[in-house]
Amino acid sequence: RTVKATSGRQIFQPLHTLRNAEKELLPGFHQFEWQPALKNVSTTWDVGIIDGLSGWTASVDDVPADTISRRFRYDVALVSALKDLEEDIMDGLRERGLDDSMCTSGFTVVVKESCDGMGDVSEKHGSGPAVPEKAVRFSFTVMSISIRLEGEDDGITIFQEQKPNSELSCRPLCLMFVDESDHETLTAILGPVVAERKAMMESRLIISVGGLLRSFRFFFRGTGYDEKMVREMEGLEASGSTYICTLCDSTRAEASHNMVLHSITRSHEENLERYEIWRTNPYSESAEELRDRVKGVSAKPFMETQPTLDALHCDIGNATEFYKIFQDEIGEVYLKTNPSREERRRWRSTLDKQLRKKMKLKPVMRMNGNYARRLMTREAVDAVCELVPSEERREALQKLMDLYLQMKPVWRSTCPARDCPDQLCQYSYNSQQFADLLSTMLKYRYDGKITNYLHKTLAHVPEIVERDGSIGAWASEGNESGNKLFSRFRKMNARQSKTFELEDVLKHHWLYTSKYLQ
Repeated sequence: RTVKATSGRQIFQPLHTLRNAEKELLPGFHQFEWQPALKNVSTTWDVGIIDGLSGWTASVDDVPADTISRRFRYDVALVSALKDLEEDIMDGLRERGLDDSMCTSGFTVVVKESCDGMGDVSEKHGSGPAVPEKAVRFSFTVMSISIRLEGEDDGITIFQEQKPNSELSCRPLCLMFVDESDHETLTAILGPVVAERKAMMESRLIISVGGLLRSFRFFFRGTGYDEKMVREMEGLEASGSTYICTLCDSTRAEASHNMVLHSITRSHEENLERYEIWRTNPYSESAEELRDRVKGVSAKPFMETQPTLDALHCDIGNATEFYKIFQDEIGEVYLKTNPSREERRRWRSTLDKQLRKKMKLKPVMRMNGNYARRLMTREAVDAVCELVPSEERREALQKLMDLYLQMKPVWRSTCPARDCPDQLCQYSYNSQQFADLLSTMLKYRYDGKITNYLHKTLAHVPEIVERDGSIGAWASEGNESGNKLFSRFRKMNARQSKTFELEDVLKHHWLYTSKYLQ
């Protein structure tokens, strides 16, 4: 009731007036224990919203520390999320014909983690000290719960998140006013989160579900990060680096010559080893040789992420690339040596005009998901082709887009084997065709250079799908949509005080994601 009024008007009630029903839904209500007890994490269970910088206050200098971050303790939040799914878990056991009094242990919970920086969350005219204009949100989604019975090998899935990319299933864990590029503050705040997560991986959670104590173990998969965040967390150079990929060791030049044949080699452990080599330089090599040996790992990996591809940003990255190809084709760059900026600007406005006329697409400053989805269609290519003089270039562009549209469902869908089995089988063949087109028709663009996401789209998709079963389900969309909620709650449903504003937003957002309230 605090989040949605029955009348449909948004009402807001401050923390202390929550009714008991809502207190039950917030972390810190249900009793639980860990066996063995978590290392370096207190055993109290009734902990609500805590200061994100607990224990670090002295080290963060510019901003008065108590206003910059609020979070839940990770294990308390997970317990609350599981208790929220209690009915689903019991239904799942029943549907599978399992006797719930027998199933007390052997539960496995798979959690997707996402973390994303939000640009300009502009200052509100509240009282209190100035805070940075940027925010970062860290959240998690319970993806599936399965149970392994005594003597059985594989688990039986009793709960599967049906909408893994909805903001309704993406639970906020930690909100902070930090710039995502400010590595020090970011790691200071997420440090305890990482420590708690590490402790939980080595222990089992005992909570009462359906009236019986049951034990759960957790697997965490950090897949909801965009490339910038992955590089930051894993200690890689920034995205303009010659080491183009967060999954393999290829350089930009290699990736543009061999577009398709790469396999995933990077891992968190290896990054840590490489960082040690970078730090100690055991073979006394020159800076260049050393960098080549560690393949661009030059900072200490801070948090383990799953090497995967972020489907949303993949869409956006590739659409940006196609937009530039369209420009170049309108201007027939393949015939010219190097066109002036004026010419380029002219082609761009021609392209924008055409897209606005034919597709009703307004030009955007930064490519966003919706624009990308509209641009990557057969209609858009046909509209562009009206401006391309040469017949064979038109055919090539259409072929390029057709191949792309064949490939796209594979990394967008939640379960490609079920939703688009044919495209999945054809993927490697299609990506090979696509690469051939790029290296012949667009040689002027892909000679020794290629964009990061295009490389991943061509080279790594089948392998990730084979390993995880899906790319789309593990993407960061839920977290991205949650960013909108953050801004909305901050405007509408939070007290105008720096000290309370984040906890109000966090609490509201948590209630918003409750399955029980939905």
